[in-house]
Amino acid sequence: MKRLILMRHAKTEPYGEGIDDFGRALTEQGHADARRIAEELVAMDWSPQHILVSTARRARETCSEAAKVFEGEKVRPMEALYLCGVRGLSDVVKQNDREGTLMVIGHNPGIHDFALDILREGGSLDHYASLRLSEKFPTSCVALFEREEDGSFVPAAFRLTALLRAKDFREVEID
Repeated sequence: MKRLILMRHAKTEPYGEGIDDFGRALTEQGHADARRIAEELVAMDWSPQHILVSTARRARETCSEAAKVFEGEKVRPMEALYLCGVRGLSDVVKQNDREGTLMVIGHNPGIHDFALDILREGGSLDHYASLRLSEKFPTSCVALFEREEDGSFVPAAFRLTALLRAKDFREVEID
């Protein structure tokens, strides 16, 4: 794998009585944000060939919106990604290591902590992106990591190249 995209699911309906966490749906803003981030990735020539996605509804809906923009990707839903921690995410990426670009769509705090771990081990090509990643990892946020050549997943070989947040690309906020 030469590139790794870590994405937190898009904005969801609030957790509340009668709604279980696993079944929370995207809001209208969440649907728009997922598409917009995918469009930015395509514009940057970062379309994934493979997508691993949590089976939680909000992650699957995020993936579905993004997949409308990407071409030719292979999607693999994985129950293990639901609220997965750093070690689990690392294991999943190692087990699904492929040539090209791999995207993982998951949840906080695991996806943020995993991105921070890779940043600590591999460093960054963009100081501003590393500062933003250290602050927080909001919904529809993506961290882009790259290594010089295709190879097995070793966090120290990857450098943070960019951090994209959906709100940075919104023309208007949808209520």
